[in-house]
Amino acid sequence: MRVAFIGLGVMGFPMAGHLAKAGHEVRVFNRSAAKAQAWAVDHSGAAFSTAAEAAQDCDLVALCVGNDEDVRGVVASILPTLAANGLIVDHTTTSAKVAKEMALLAAQSGKAFLDAPVSGGQAGAVNGALTIMVGGDLAAYERAVPVISAYAKAVRRMGEAGSGQLAKMVNQICIAGVVQGLAEAVHFAKNAGLDTDEVLAAISQGAAQSWQMDNRWKTMAEGKFEFGFAVDWMRKDLGLVLDEARTNGSHLAVTALVDQFYSEIQAMGGHRWDTSSLAARLER
Repeated sequence: MRVAFIGLGVMGFPMAGHLAKAGHEVRVFNRSAAKAQAWAVDHSGAAFSTAAEAAQDCDLVALCVGNDEDVRGVVASILPTLAANGLIVDHTTTSAKVAKEMALLAAQSGKAFLDAPVSGGQAGAVNGALTIMVGGDLAAYERAVPVISAYAKAVRRMGEAGSGQLAKMVNQICIAGVVQGLAEAVHFAKNAGLDTDEVLAAISQGAAQSWQMDNRWKTMAEGKFEFGFAVDWMRKDLGLVLDEARTNGSHLAVTALVDQFYSEIQAMGGHRWDTSSLAARLER
């Protein structure tokens, strides 16, 4: 396939690389042209100066940009140049509202749009082991799966447009609660005079075990917060969650509280620390 990838951040850069390794003709665009050029050199691909040029006559365009407005701008620019019956797969975490808007806009042009946010962080992108939650037309989903499986270990359709974004919100609710619980557990273990490595060895074999425990307990205990998903990004995501909750009547007391805790981390200068930095506010 001729595929374009728009947005080469810490996630998009390796994701586009997996598409090239899978044998697709990959064209890229990034707001920072140097990063697009670097990707083109690394993967023998083609970098373009605009998203519209990168998407010219492409069968599928994947997006991994910043927020709702970024998605609106990119989609508006690429729809006229995308191949007839072309498909846009948006990996950006956005509101469900914008996903529905873009799906309708694409359909009016005879094209398709899937909201397909991802989970798995930078490591998942690098290792081609992301989980992708997809919303949109079933036929479009079936066309996309063979392509986006290049960087995924699991791809699942959640329902119609917007459903992928709603599922990602569920994912972030779960993470927020688990990471806060883990931060408090590490803090308690330290204050109780326990060896945190020994505690991890014991409880990680039981019901307390989680991905966050396996991957973040030790670095939390060591005060290291330079791994994966940044606090600024998590606050953006939790903002989307809380907005949606106000709309659908969900009561998310823990999520709202953890969002406040992340605002404290930002005030401490931890904008780019990873989400496990909730532990830092307990050690002040």
